[in-house]
Amino acid sequence: MNGRIFIIRHGNTFGPGETPRRIGAGTDLPLVESGRAQADRLGAYFAKRGLAVSAIFSSPLLRARETAERIGAALRLAPDGTLLWLNEIDHGPDEGQSEDAVIERIGTEAIERWDRQGIAPPDWAIDAEARIAAWQAFFRQTPAGDHLLVTSNGAARFALLALGASTDGLKLRTGAYGELAIGPNGAATLSGWDIRPEA
Repeated sequence: MNGRIFIIRHGNTFGPGETPRRIGAGTDLPLVESGRAQADRLGAYFAKRGLAVSAIFSSPLLRARETAERIGAALRLAPDGTLLWLNEIDHGPDEGQSEDAVIERIGTEAIERWDRQGIAPPDWAIDAEARIAAWQAFFRQTPAGDHLLVTSNGAARFALLALGASTDGLKLRTGAYGELAIGPNGAATLSGWDIRPEA
């Protein structure tokens, strides 16, 4: 094995009593208290595992950068910067809408296709081919060591599509991660998905 990639979804951006909404690249929310706690749990968990971290990258969004910074603090490492291709997708007319409103517009089947196959609903801007190509390039270029990539749910799923992994679903919960082993010539295999360290 050459290295490992840990694909991490940022922490919560909605507090107790708030109605969760579809938030994409066009809305730059900070972490709420529970999201900061999730990031700290991830940091403590990775520190306990004794990872040989070579790099920590995140998407440009505040919620991802905050998560990366808090994980890095636990590992006594500063994040290495942002990668544009880790940015969240564009939900188009569904940006900022509740799940009920989104389902009313596009239907449950469209959501299921997105969550199980990565097929974009109407009017969402994703560029799936470019996202898959970016993940595959990262697999090929990953040097030895452990690499932490902090991103969003919409972007993370394309790592699975890039390696053709079979799972029960593509979703990654807030404060959860997936782990990929990278072998010779960038051959990637899935070690686990949607793992959420508990308090």
